[in-house]
Amino acid sequence: MTAKNTLKKPIWLKYTEQEIKEIILKLVEKQPELTAEKIGLILRDNYGIPKTKIYGFSIGEVLKEAGKYENPDLKNLTNKVENLEKHLGKNHGDKRAGRSVILSKAKLKKVEDYSKK
Repeated sequence: MTAKNTLKKPIWLKYTEQEIKEIILKLVEKQPELTAEKIGLILRDNYGIPKTKIYGFSIGEVLKEAGKYENPDLKNLTNKVENLEKHLGKNHGDKRAGRSVILSKAKLKKVEDYSKK
């Protein structure tokens, strides 16, 4: 089955492409810490928009156009390293956390190097 799965706009969906882009940018202005994935969940739950692919664009593309896109992998790994280092500062004897910091920093460096390419 090589048929390409094409998405069609449901009849009940009343938002236009421009309105969805404005909603995405409004959400990012209100809460800058939101990632594209979380914005997609908010659009689905609060606005009833199943997918932005119906309109032929992605949330990440809209954020990149506005200059507000941040790599979610990089953001999550950075937060994880910060939290682990904070924990390790309070709990010096936690060997497992120490090892986890080392592994997380290695992953973070790999993601940073990959995103630079």
